[in-house]
Amino acid sequence: MKNILFTAFLLISSLMVSYANESVILSGIVKDNTGGSIVGAVIVVKETSQFAQSDVNGKFTLPKLKPLSHYTLIVNYMGFKEYQEVVDLSKGNNIVIKLIPDHYNLNEINIKTKSKVQQVKEKAYNVAVVDATKLHARSMDIGHALSKTSGVRVREQGGMGSNMNISLNGYSGNQIKFFIDGIPMDNFGSSFQLNNIPINLANRIEVYKGVVPVGLGSDALGGAVNIITNTYDKTSLDMSYGYGSFNTHRTNLNFVYADKKSGFFSQLNAYQNYSDNDYNVEVDVYDINTAALVGKNMKIKRFHDRYHNENFVGQVGFINKSFADRLAFGMTLGQSYKEVQTGTRMISVFGKLHQRGNIIMPTFVYEKKNLFTEGLDVRVNANYNLGYDQVIDTVYRRYNWLGDYVDLEEKYGKKGGERNRTMYKYRNNNGMVATVVNYKIGDQHNFSLGNTINFFKRKGQDELDIDNPIKSTPAETTKNITGLSYQFTPNMIWSATVFGKYYNQHIRYTEPYKLSDKWADYGYRKFDANHGYFGYGITGSVFLSDDLQLKASYEKSIRLPSSNELFGDEVNVLGNNKLTPEVSDNYNLGINYNMRFSEVSLVNFDINGFLRNSTDLIFSKLENYDQNRQTFDNLASARNTGIEAEIRYFYKNSFNIGVNATYQNFINTNKYVTGIKSEVYKDRLPNIPYLYGNADINYTINNLYKNDNLMLGYSVFYTKAFYLFWPSFGSKSKGKFEIPDQLVHEFTATYSFGKDKNYQFTFEIHNVFDRKIYDNFSLQKPGRSFNGKFRYFF
Repeated sequence: MKNILFTAFLLISSLMVSYANESVILSGIVKDNTGGSIVGAVIVVKETSQFAQSDVNGKFTLPKLKPLSHYTLIVNYMGFKEYQEVVDLSKGNNIVIKLIPDHYNLNEINIKTKSKVQQVKEKAYNVAVVDATKLHARSMDIGHALSKTSGVRVREQGGMGSNMNISLNGYSGNQIKFFIDGIPMDNFGSSFQLNNIPINLANRIEVYKGVVPVGLGSDALGGAVNIITNTYDKTSLDMSYGYGSFNTHRTNLNFVYADKKSGFFSQLNAYQNYSDNDYNVEVDVYDINTAALVGKNMKIKRFHDRYHNENFVGQVGFINKSFADRLAFGMTLGQSYKEVQTGTRMISVFGKLHQRGNIIMPTFVYEKKNLFTEGLDVRVNANYNLGYDQVIDTVYRRYNWLGDYVDLEEKYGKKGGERNRTMYKYRNNNGMVATVVNYKIGDQHNFSLGNTINFFKRKGQDELDIDNPIKSTPAETTKNITGLSYQFTPNMIWSATVFGKYYNQHIRYTEPYKLSDKWADYGYRKFDANHGYFGYGITGSVFLSDDLQLKASYEKSIRLPSSNELFGDEVNVLGNNKLTPEVSDNYNLGINYNMRFSEVSLVNFDINGFLRNSTDLIFSKLENYDQNRQTFDNLASARNTGIEAEIRYFYKNSFNIGVNATYQNFINTNKYVTGIKSEVYKDRLPNIPYLYGNADINYTINNLYKNDNLMLGYSVFYTKAFYLFWPSFGSKSKGKFEIPDQLVHEFTATYSFGKDKNYQFTFEIHNVFDRKIYDNFSLQKPGRSFNGKFRYFF
């Protein structure tokens, strides 16, 4: 199938090249009277109104002109006289334009264009964009930066370094895929995750809900998050330090050196996070010796939850050269340490169990526009993670929330662990190569071919259980996702895209099986399976007016089981290698409207409805025998219908206020289980919020003192109560184990000073009213906290 798709692409491309060769490409260079290059000059073709701007070398290109013999060029640049020339293409199409300074008349040229953030928002996909540059003064990570986006719910198990899930319209965990500059983050390891990457690393964050472009080659079921990092075309420095409650420290350094003449650049990003996470929780406390209740809902400080990580991201390469627009070789290094305080529920308490890991990942990036022919763009990304993760559980004790313990090794005279005695050290070696080829023909036709191949191999050894074949035998998966799309844009009013995807997964592992009815009489056998699936979709967008956009999209998406779901994580997750892929029909319909009151005042409305029909949905559940760990299972079918809406008012660049809300009805549509009507048929899926939203208001006081600014912000986050387990399994007498309503407040103040406002100090209060808040299986999150951050950049 991949060969067929690729052959079809080549045939179509060759036909389009023939068509493209009938058009004319006009190129040249703009110089001043001394022979120096002029950057940013505007070149307009009078006959067609097409225009271009000169680049850093003064060069410009005007492609896809009609095959006429003469064109009139009009060139403008501030401080120079307007230039006009009739170009005779029969004498060549590479011209040199010299501008003459105008010391008396400085003409101002206004070019209205849309920001990159606005361009992404106006795609036909159901996509939201977070402008990360406006958050660089905040002491937050990339994961928490998503929390204010409509339809997005950030769920954590605790404080800094705890497991984090991003939920998009009810889908979460591995159903949502994450990328950095289009590079899949699958299996980067515990040292490099959304909740330990500082917001300063990102330029913007794109959130695709339901339907994902083929350029992001991955098997996302519910959506994708693409983190676009800062550009490296100029020398810059961004450094910051933050300190907060629970002895929390955050440090970030991002330095870029760029030499425009040679095109060479180097980039260094180093950051660290540290926290004791010793916040108070309200728990029932039992005597460790007698099991008698000591106190109910006692406020106890967590005593075994320290976390820290240190990361380094470096790159060297070239930009804006003839052989590549970007060629870079890099290395990502990092390490993390995390103490494990509780199991999946807070009834279990640990005092020594911990885990550690690192990341050693070389990277490669190649990008080139107009490769071999006009309009053919190529991007290749590759990386390979050589890092490891380790679980250490060697102390045979039982703890309570007071920190008291019983030494079971001394009591029973044998070795053990708090959960499962282990020093299992495993390497989640993961290699990835992602290739995207775009071919644009004129302004109307755009073809895109994307292929991502992902190699995963887990191999480990437990020095306390060397002979265990499950731990020492490799578990491997290979995923390959190929996509081909065609976009038709006849004008600026409407556009449509159709696409197809092919998913392939190869799984290899060793599984135990019973040899006889005798206890612990097991044998081991190798398992090998190969699966292939097809998906497809269509998107469309139309501007009914300049300020009113209607867009719709559909995708039959496939999500292959992840290595974590198949093989577990050896801490809180047990693997299930019998999982089958998820399949979902995802529908989206959205309206975006700007109501303008003046040039400086407008209201933006954004409303999206969605429908997800899923089969073999993979969902998490508590393991029955101890409820300390999660596992995964397939649900035959589920349906999620909902609506999300956001309204925001802007006044100049000084004031904005907005509110968004999401309602979703995520129900089990599996009517029969082994021929018997299911007790939870049409129940809402457990442990998934169905109504949530947030509101915020921001005001900037400009020129508070000389050139200084003060930005004040206040946010409120709301989550309606939801059930922890299946609603039908509860009763009036026993209750339904509900996670209650949650309303959390947050305050932020940022003071910017200096000539270019490049010094910033931020003060934040999280959970202002010190509410008890939860996200997963009643695991309590931190209460009120205070944070400060100082930042300097140029």
